[in-house]
Amino acid sequence: MSMYLALFIVLGFFAIGDILGVATKAKLSSVFVALMLFMICFMTGLIPGDIIDQANLTGVSKMASAFIVFNMGTSVNLDEMKREWKVVVMSIVAMGIAIVSVLCVIPIIGKQAAIVSIPIVNGGLVATNIMTSGALEKGFTMAAALGTVVFAVQKFVGTIPASRFGLSEARILVKNYRDAQAQGIDLMAKEMAEASAGKAQKVSFAQKNDKYFTQYTCIAIVAFFAWIGFLIEEATGISMSIWCLLLGMLTNQIGLIPAKVLDKGKASGLFMAAMFCTLIPSLAKISISDLMELSVQTVTVFAAVLAGTFLFMYILPLWKFVGSKNLAMGIAMSQLLGFPATYLIVNEVATAVAETEGEKDYIVKKLTPAFVISGFVSVTTISILIAGVFVQFI
Repeated sequence: MSMYLALFIVLGFFAIGDILGVATKAKLSSVFVALMLFMICFMTGLIPGDIIDQANLTGVSKMASAFIVFNMGTSVNLDEMKREWKVVVMSIVAMGIAIVSVLCVIPIIGKQAAIVSIPIVNGGLVATNIMTSGALEKGFTMAAALGTVVFAVQKFVGTIPASRFGLSEARILVKNYRDAQAQGIDLMAKEMAEASAGKAQKVSFAQKNDKYFTQYTCIAIVAFFAWIGFLIEEATGISMSIWCLLLGMLTNQIGLIPAKVLDKGKASGLFMAAMFCTLIPSLAKISISDLMELSVQTVTVFAAVLAGTFLFMYILPLWKFVGSKNLAMGIAMSQLLGFPATYLIVNEVATAVAETEGEKDYIVKKLTPAFVISGFVSVTTISILIAGVFVQFI
């Protein structure tokens, strides 16, 4: 197989996933489709197990993690998280509940499988990359495969409860909105006026010098900080993913570089595709006889997480911290979804419940912080820190 054919097959599978994801309005996960295509083709011998090597993507995929993590760090808005501190705290609590829930099923799925799964349940692609790579390096191929499968199906698992509880909360919000309208009060206009009363933000260094942040400059900046993260890892022994995330958050917070710097450099798509390629080798090691074990482990992990979350966030009074059982569950499920899935769910439930544009705007405004910010807290930020710690215990 030539390098170009292998490259076409790899990227073609991801393209098929994207096409089906768009066609089904994200009801069918593009990631799930792509990863399942790889797994089926590996097991049936339609593609070689070393297709990532043949496509010359192995080296690129190894460096992609630091680039993507730094870029994610620059997307974190600390000021917004301060304003929504209750959502942040509840999201962290929900992640802790998920961790404890998975640890409780170690007798069923095994210690290594649990350790690999925990940061992935808490997060997304970056956490999956860290844990599956760590598991493969230590020779735990089944644990790595489980991590990849958990990542592939977690959006399916999270979407149903997130939508259900989002709909319930949206109905309450629209009732409040209509009651206020009947009394001559425009809640949306009132809250927008209160928000605009805040102080104007200072123009940052990055904003003043925006024209200098060209494509190559942005990529070079990320490469520099990835190198710094590597040097700090060498000195401290702490995963460079943690340092790259913190460096991204710091440089964006002080206004030194633009938010989502790789997006500005028009390179995030390439590095994201390369990062996905780190997951593929674990699927090549799955045999048909392994499927039953993987299925049982996957079901057990998510059953434990959902049961633990429902118990602590819905039945027990933890939900009172954010004032709503529905919001508490939505916040908890966001760790399985991440952006943009959380935002899509908010828009879907708003469209389903609202009868006017004013009602829809109000629902979106009220639900977005709970769903979207909690996704950034868990998937974009803390799950990477957790993965950087847990990978040491594999």
